[in-house]
Amino acid sequence: MFLFLSKLLPLFVYPLGLACILLLVALIRLWKHPVQAAIAIGLALIVIGVGGNGWVANSVVQSLEWQHVPAGELPQAEAIVVLGGGIKPQIPPRPWVDVAEAGDRVLHGARLYTAGKAPWLILSGGRIDWKSGGPSESADMAQLAEAMNVPPEAILQDPTSLNTYENAVNVKQILQEKGLNRVLLVTSALHMPRSLKIFQKQGIETIPAPTDFLVSEQDIQEPSSSLQSMLLNAVPDADRMQQTTRAMKEYIGLLIYRLRGWI
Repeated sequence: MFLFLSKLLPLFVYPLGLACILLLVALIRLWKHPVQAAIAIGLALIVIGVGGNGWVANSVVQSLEWQHVPAGELPQAEAIVVLGGGIKPQIPPRPWVDVAEAGDRVLHGARLYTAGKAPWLILSGGRIDWKSGGPSESADMAQLAEAMNVPPEAILQDPTSLNTYENAVNVKQILQEKGLNRVLLVTSALHMPRSLKIFQKQGIETIPAPTDFLVSEQDIQEPSSSLQSMLLNAVPDADRMQQTTRAMKEYIGLLIYRLRGWI
């Protein structure tokens, strides 16, 4: 139930969900209380305008993503841990497993392995039956890793974890079985602050190796480079609203995980 509620309830405070609630309130109050309806509509427009604004989206995403940017070359570790979240299963008409934007995780993890950063590649992630189903994400990631020349005998899998806390708990068990503890943690840069705290809470010596950056130095500089860029950046955009939403998800996750004692 916690897993379902953790996916459902935040939807109503993200920009799109909150705007929909405000518009629903406006629709209900329109006939008898037009002033209240107008206020609700105005608030909905503000939520959409702020959530889809380029400066807002870049700022809130950057506040998370740039917390653990490696200062130089990553050190050696005993294992590379890759968290799931960016792979679509091989369900027709897909000819093979598909890589979504966060699929950079497994690509970066495999690259670190082939660069000799650690002798083990641990892939962590299951799939929620009522959400998408299909084979475990760890199994799909393993296919991609093997295609990138990672030998199957170097791959360890956690196929049952359904959230970041379970990722850390299950990976800790794998590490203990192998007598390991020092890991390079690979996940999306936006997801890294929460993931790192959870793994450290489990007593795992964790070195952040973020990937899948949504905001680059160029993204910070471009919006003010010309009048055209400034105007386009001010107009609400669906992609930027998604970025704001993803950042809000992480901040809400940090709060909930702290309340549960997971970080």
